[in-house]
Amino acid sequence: MDKIQAQALQVAKEIVVKFVETGRISPSNFTDHFSRIYLEVLRTISDHTPYPGAPSGASPQTSQDAD
Repeated sequence: MDKIQAQALQVAKEIVVKFVETGRISPSNFTDHFSRIYLEVLRTISDHTPYPGAPSGASPQTSQDAD
């Protein structure tokens, strides 16, 4: 498993745990949701295209980018 896949797995786990805690996903249907969330997170962090509506070459500003 490469670094991006490991990061996607960790993020997906955190999202699913939060959804279970808030009642949006039940533990009994965890498997129905986890793989879709993981694949979407992996696709999102692997995608190097700008966010929708951004000018060419722009990317979302993160707290690390802001001074």
